[in-house]
Amino acid sequence: MATLKTGNAQVEYRQTGSGRDLVLLHSLLTDMSVFDGIAPALAKGRRLTLINLPGYGASGPIEAGGIEQYADHIAMTLRSLDLPAETDVFGNGFGGFIAVALAIRHGANLGDFVIADALAAFPPAAKEPLRGMAARVESEGMEAVLDVAVKRMFPDAFIAAHPEVIAERKAALAHADAAAFARACRALAALDFTAQLSRVTNETLVTVGELDATTPPAEAAKLAEGITDARFELLQGCGHCPMLEKPDELVALLEDFLDP
Repeated sequence: MATLKTGNAQVEYRQTGSGRDLVLLHSLLTDMSVFDGIAPALAKGRRLTLINLPGYGASGPIEAGGIEQYADHIAMTLRSLDLPAETDVFGNGFGGFIAVALAIRHGANLGDFVIADALAAFPPAAKEPLRGMAARVESEGMEAVLDVAVKRMFPDAFIAAHPEVIAERKAALAHADAAAFARACRALAALDFTAQLSRVTNETLVTVGELDATTPPAEAAKLAEGITDARFELLQGCGHCPMLEKPDELVALLEDFLDP
């Protein structure tokens, strides 16, 4: 692990492997350790940069009113790391939403994008659970939302079959900064990229789990439809976290889509 300063915030990151650069951005309900299972395979032909988003691990919080500010923060971080202009980006969940904003705002300075389990905007009914999690975390702390978080991440069958994964994820999420988590929840509830998707000119793959209840496939497909020539892939039997649920399929998808 290493850290650097971006603006006024500390950023924790890890780099491994060699080859074409690929940045990995985690979801609201995980940290960068969620990539530990797929990083060795990807690092055989790529230099990976794993980043803990604001409020996770040793990364400090930032003052962000919207997902756009998170994207600008990540863009500054990538510049500080001297990553080349052809650097590719993979984002899951919260990281996927940030990746969309990166493509819109900073795509000319980046390579290809793989956006997993994200949307152009949350439907109205899906905004309230995010706002509810924010309020609960602020009043009761991170422990209060761990069970809810697990159910947003994984289908019931996966939860029942993999108690060790669930325990690991809860332990990791429990250490997130509560105020930063609440801020991120509200930013997600407020976003709407619909009118800006036509600005994305990068090669883009949008993928989503067939069983993802947090960012449902029908809504994720609309994100792909809004990006010119974007490819859309459904991961069968998967929920919101392909790195843990379908790691081999995800690695194969990334290797197939991204340039070597």
